Amino acid sequence: MKKLGLFLIAIIALSAQAPAPAAHVRHLVYQFGYNTPVASSGNGTGTMAVDIKPAADGGLMVSGTDSWWNTVRPRATNTCEVWANGRVKCGERPFAISPMQLTLFPLLAHDYFKGVAANPSGTWQRSYDVYAAIIPGASGFAGNPYDWKCTYALTGKGPIQNAGTILLTTAGTLDQQGGTYLKATSKQRIAYDPSAKIPVVVRDTRTHIPMRSVYSNDLVELKLTKDSGWK
Repeated sequence: MKKLGLFLIAIIALSAQAPAPAAHVRHLVYQFGYNTPVASSGNGTGTMAVDIKPAADGGLMVSGTDSWWNTVRPRATNTCEVWANGRVKCGERPFAISPMQLTLFPLLAHDYFKGVAANPSGTWQRSYDVYAAIIPGASGFAGNPYDWKCTYALTGKGPIQNAGTILLTTAGTLDQQGGTYLKATSKQRIAYDPSAKIPVVVRDTRTHIPMRSVYSNDLVELKLTKDSGWK
């Protein structure tokens, strides 16, 4: 009996010393076009590397690094937490998020496309907040962070033939809470992969209100080129 007790103590001690398993991570790469069609090269294009890790509270820690075409080095990596409903919080200085990341990060949420696979022609509502300082395009620096209330209506258009994806269109608004109370509308076309549970192609047209010129529109296009899967 004494030997059995010592054996159990030894097992417990060894278990306590065993290293914890490494956290899962998923690596994605998207080509992007900002105010220009997505492409592998050309002004306004580039790639965005995205790393996704589970957060302790059940959300996801999402890091995005934009590399603009024909530049020497990538922009600084922006890391934000994304919750299941699409809520995004960039809680570390400089609280920054790029225009492409503003489009993509909510779409990576656990439940953003919930129900789409079962009903590809259905309709859904999504409402969430984004707390971040939005970087103005390829140059410039993030300003002060603000909360943005984002509300979207999603409409499924059914499976895309021979593509394994589902087409959705969305119409939404982004309302700044505080500051100068800026507002924008957003219209998106999304090809969603229900097996991988991520968007593979996105076209997002944001229109700033009130419109003051042709530059009041921002166009973001994204195309997935690499997905490591969860490892």
